[in-house]
Amino acid sequence: MGRSRSRSTSHTKHTKSSKHKKEEEEKRAEYERQRKIRQQEIEEKLIEEETARRVEELVAKRVEEELEKRKDEIEREVLRRVEEAKRIMERQLLEELERQRQAELAAQKAREEEENSKRAELERILEENNRKIADAQARLAEEQLRIVEEQRRIHEERMKLEQERQRQQKEEQKMILGKGKSRPKLSFSLKVAE
Repeated sequence: MGRSRSRSTSHTKHTKSSKHKKEEEEKRAEYERQRKIRQQEIEEKLIEEETARRVEELVAKRVEEELEKRKDEIEREVLRRVEEAKRIMERQLLEELERQRQAELAAQKAREEEENSKRAELERILEENNRKIADAQARLAEEQLRIVEEQRRIHEERMKLEQERQRQQKEEQKMILGKGKSRPKLSFSLKVAE
């Protein structure tokens, strides 16, 4: 009778020990599962952050390249027009100087016979020169004004491109933040075995 009671007590202890061991294994398995979930979330967050950083860098680089390309093109065109205007004005000035020289030679040859007409001719030439100089100065002033306007336009274009770059960055950030908010929240609570 005493032996059977001892065996029954031993069997009960063994059963409780097995149950406790099973519960411990289940707890460890649940802990490991939750740890893997947290690790996966951390990795996904790092990937999202790296993707956002790379997208931002790419957008900034492309905007900078576009700005640089357009700036060079516009500056080259402005310089080309300025040089062309200078060449035209220099040629016109040389031609006018040559015309003046020829007119003065002709006037000198005819001085004795046509003194009065020579004076009138010289006055006409001087008036013509003054008019052409005034016209040339006006054209130069217009060209300078156009260059200033072109530079202002370039500056405005740069500002617009910069604003567009900032807007794109904000949109990218909103998209990334929005994506993060929409992800389902995972529960980390552990069920305690009774």
